[in-house]
Amino acid sequence: MKYDCLVVGAGFAGCAAARLLAESGRKVLVVERLKHLAGHSHDYRNEYGIFIHSYGPHIFHTNNQEVWQFVNRFTRFHNYQHRVLSYIQGRLLPFPINLDTLNEVFDCKLKGGEAREFLRMEAAKAVYNQPPENFRDVVVSQVGEYLYELFFKNYTIKQWQKDPEEILPEVALRIPVRENRDDRYFTDKHQGIPASGYTDLAQKILNHRNIELSLETDYFDIRNNLESRLTVYTGELDRFFDYKYGRLQYRSLDFKYETLDQEFFQPAAVVNYPNDHSWTRITEYKYFLGEKTWKTTISYEFPKATGEPYYVVMSGDNVDKRKLYQADVDKLNGKYLFLGRLAEYKYYNMDQVVEMVINRIGEYLKR
Repeated sequence: MKYDCLVVGAGFAGCAAARLLAESGRKVLVVERLKHLAGHSHDYRNEYGIFIHSYGPHIFHTNNQEVWQFVNRFTRFHNYQHRVLSYIQGRLLPFPINLDTLNEVFDCKLKGGEAREFLRMEAAKAVYNQPPENFRDVVVSQVGEYLYELFFKNYTIKQWQKDPEEILPEVALRIPVRENRDDRYFTDKHQGIPASGYTDLAQKILNHRNIELSLETDYFDIRNNLESRLTVYTGELDRFFDYKYGRLQYRSLDFKYETLDQEFFQPAAVVNYPNDHSWTRITEYKYFLGEKTWKTTISYEFPKATGEPYYVVMSGDNVDKRKLYQADVDKLNGKYLFLGRLAEYKYYNMDQVVEMVINRIGEYLKR
């Protein structure tokens, strides 16, 4: 069977790539091994009328106007501003660390403009490598040892099952620290949740006469029966090459769901638990779309080493293997594009995925 383009995976990267290729006049087949669209951003409305994010909370945020215009072609966004709290020593404290966090932790009365010097003094008490060599170095250089121990160290160990000193510094660069009272997790110009959900957004992106979709279809079972001028691959990088350089590490998650007979369970959509309990966070889903119900659904999130791959593990040994696999990708002579977090073994937010796809597919079409 022949198609102009084969797209492997119907997550954000695959859907965006398929749409751009289809709009260029190419016939595209999208294959997805899961039973549903939208990859790890998949959501659904449960029996209580609450949208559940099947693979943990996903908030769309971007400063890129081109990306924002692209996704808004297919959906309206509910104006949601994400806020996170951390359960620390019996209190719920704002996270990322901001001026209010500092005043509560240190029982002080810092004012605007004083946080920078306070954090500088906290960092000056600590010992760390400069330039940073690992996750701990980055965090301690910003907030000092005490705040690192309270908010970051144990959460990181639970999440990755690695000492923070084994994790590359790039991972910590995703964590903001505020010197004001802004308690939003993201400060991007554009933020929100698709008003009809991410799954609906994926369906609309793929709704094009040049796109054919096949769910519950594993690419590796059928790839010898398909011909295409271009294959866009969004699955695990090491699996594509039959693990020839060894397996890359991915972290997975287990979720425990509860629906409670109360309007709200916690005062924010997400509460982190860095030091207490075996879960890393609790998500209360009705916050995302402002749903009005007299019940609420929450989930407890438990990291684990095996299962559905959610996160790449940015340690030195994994990065070394990634380089070997990437060298083989470079030898495929333009017949394949490896796009997305799993295929590139790289951290991307959702907006970064869309931006990367727009750029890479654009380059391909120019060629």
